[in-house]
Amino acid sequence: MGRPFPSVLFDEAHSEAWSIRPETAAQMNPGLPADAGYTKAATALRERGMQVDPHTEGLLTRASLAGRDVLVLAHPSDGMWERVTGVGSPKLTADEIDTVEEFVREGGGLVVMAENEQDKYGNNIADLLDRFGVQTVHVTVQDTVHNHNGVARWVRAQLPPGGGSGLAQKLGGADLLARVDGACFYRSGALATTNPDAVVLAKTSETADPAGLPLAVAARIGRGRLVVFADSDLFGDDSIAEYDHLALWSNAITWAASGDQSADGGTPSVEIVDDPEWLVLKEAVTSIRDLQAKDGAIDTETHGVEARDAAAAHVERCVNAIAQLQPRFRHDGDYLDAAVTDLRRWRSDGFGVPDFLDSLMAFRPELHRTDGLEHLVVFPMYTQNGNPNRNLEAVVIRVVWPDWVAALEATRYDNAMFVPITFIDFTAGYDTNSAVLFPETVAMREVPTFTWGGIFCDREATRFRRVTAAAADTLRLALPPAAGRLVDNQALAQNTFVLWDLIHDRTHSHGDLPFDPFMIKQRMPYWMYSLEELRCDLQAFRQAVDLETEHVTPYGELVQYAVLFDRLFRFPITGDRVRNYDGLGGQLLFAYLHKNGVLGWTDNMLSIEWPRVAAAVVDLATEVETLYRDGIDRSRVGHWLAGHEFVSRFVAPNPRSVWAQGATALPLDGPPKGLVDLVLPDEFPLNVFYEALRRKLGDVIDSTRGITATATTGANV
Repeated sequence: MGRPFPSVLFDEAHSEAWSIRPETAAQMNPGLPADAGYTKAATALRERGMQVDPHTEGLLTRASLAGRDVLVLAHPSDGMWERVTGVGSPKLTADEIDTVEEFVREGGGLVVMAENEQDKYGNNIADLLDRFGVQTVHVTVQDTVHNHNGVARWVRAQLPPGGGSGLAQKLGGADLLARVDGACFYRSGALATTNPDAVVLAKTSETADPAGLPLAVAARIGRGRLVVFADSDLFGDDSIAEYDHLALWSNAITWAASGDQSADGGTPSVEIVDDPEWLVLKEAVTSIRDLQAKDGAIDTETHGVEARDAAAAHVERCVNAIAQLQPRFRHDGDYLDAAVTDLRRWRSDGFGVPDFLDSLMAFRPELHRTDGLEHLVVFPMYTQNGNPNRNLEAVVIRVVWPDWVAALEATRYDNAMFVPITFIDFTAGYDTNSAVLFPETVAMREVPTFTWGGIFCDREATRFRRVTAAAADTLRLALPPAAGRLVDNQALAQNTFVLWDLIHDRTHSHGDLPFDPFMIKQRMPYWMYSLEELRCDLQAFRQAVDLETEHVTPYGELVQYAVLFDRLFRFPITGDRVRNYDGLGGQLLFAYLHKNGVLGWTDNMLSIEWPRVAAAVVDLATEVETLYRDGIDRSRVGHWLAGHEFVSRFVAPNPRSVWAQGATALPLDGPPKGLVDLVLPDEFPLNVFYEALRRKLGDVIDSTRGITATATTGANV
């Protein structure tokens, strides 16, 4: 499937003035190693999940660049001008220039740090950059007005009006200046470009000498990407914490790494998909499904009594196929034995309403949370958000349980029932919007205590990617490079959804809980379900902010983007408008951000103030938690009223709503059922923004039915 995070090679074999190795920086400048180190820059990338390695000797060859996403060249120099790594010539050979150009055009990323008076340092970076239509200007920029601490050579860059969103079209929809409001170039040269596709990220001000010249440029080159800075000091250890240099650095590397080398889809388990016994089982289950009624019994009224004989033959085929497949799933041996027994009992009992309780109790995937482990599952069941009938289904799944998830579950987010999974193959009940495998959906004689729940992270991730990409394009929303990579990379998105689901799922039973509509199974106004789902997502977002701040996992930042975009774009316009509680949660989040000026819709263009997003979403989480905490002291109906009032602060209720008229209009002296009956199917309609978005993205939403990661590569679904 490809690696989720980039691999970065930092060249130190061409007499560079910077090193990512602390010991080398100390040797280069014993008195002030921070003036020779990019160690903090490397650490920042590693905290974002990237692999960062130095290239310490030898030429840059296809072999040395193999498996790398980005090459960084940080100011090669003759030793007479700078304290350098002391290895190799500052000049690239002709073969090296050819190799680097080929690397970029074939999908790699190149980030180059030039310097003031560039021509004097004895390197030939200019020859390399000229291959891409970028030139260095031999100058030391000075600015007596826009500078840092009154030093004319410490030039404050002029950024484009409105940031990088206006530049995004040429950069593949990416905002390289997301969260960048200022940058200072220390003893900087300047750049020029003859590449019509190059984008100027920063330039000298009108008071600078020279004025209006580029200080940083970016361009897509073939299938790859290039970013050039006219100064190398701004990302050094003593400067990277200044202004917004750290954000600019991580944006540049992430964007450069996200050329055509990013992964798009998964590889199915070819052996099981093509196994003749699996194909027999899948076909036999499909044949039984065609004969079943809504409750799972064989429908003799429609198909005649002979349907039982046909079903009996299909069951025998299922039993034989399971027996042949069982050696592939030895860890499921007890379950598969029980499934065969349940199938035979269903047949011997005359194919009435099926009862698979015994095999359900024998299936314990939560006891085998091993990354890559596969399970064969056969149950009569309905599929949530999919097929409402209890049809027989067969599905082969794979567990997703990398070490970092196991560590977080063990130490921070205990959730013994949570099983993240991906599809390998399935029958028709999962050719729907369903993305879960829950035991409560299985046909059984009594309801036991459930011990597991499976969520298909591949389907969630693939739907998220498809809808978010279409929404960003339609709304002309420029994405931060990390968000853009999340949308581009299936492996990255799947892991992100595993973490989101891990936190969300456990939140249903944590916190101040005056109610849990999903657990107590009571009929309530649908906005109460909406608030509960939103509460859990907002808590996942809050926890993700903490994970990012504490540098626990690079997925912390990505969960924030996933929650934000799925809630804003996919949820509100997916499904019909009858008690759409997931959609309402997205509507509320949109309205909250819009009313607080974090999100804007102007000139048919969506804009987001990225530096303010996290705080605003956390503020909404706090308001929802306050609603819950106060609800402990209210009656059930009083809490319903408070919930409606809370939602109505942000999302306009239906003009025909009785609930919107308040308590005086409601029959409070009757049973709660009467109050629920007064809830309109679309109590909180879509606003004009979402009405337009639904029309534009309707086909995209429809295309996500039954989708999995393999669907994007044309593999078996």
